[in-house]
Amino acid sequence: MELTLPPKVTERAFARLAQINASAEAPQALRVAVSGGGCSGFQYDIKLDEPAEDDLVLEGAGQKVLIDPVSLPFLSNATIDWSEALIGARFVIENPNATASCGCGTSFSI
Repeated sequence: MELTLPPKVTERAFARLAQINASAEAPQALRVAVSGGGCSGFQYDIKLDEPAEDDLVLEGAGQKVLIDPVSLPFLSNATIDWSEALIGARFVIENPNATASCGCGTSFSI
């Protein structure tokens, strides 16, 4: 799998990360990673973290989103967004590489 286009982060996602960091003692970046597992084969792991030397760093609104080199091909041309719905609010990934995904949106297959 080759990386063709880097992932994108919406203004809404950067704004939510800024809100989270505004109340944090030590602001952190948002890490978006892909690992094996979940009901569809791969799953997203989204957490606050510190940058590593080989991360791709996407910046906006004074915030950073990190993607490690192993996860990067799986997230080629994906969009990282913030969603607020009746079922809850969360960071979501719109991934054009996924051929199937589970109902909760955290697991996918390629």
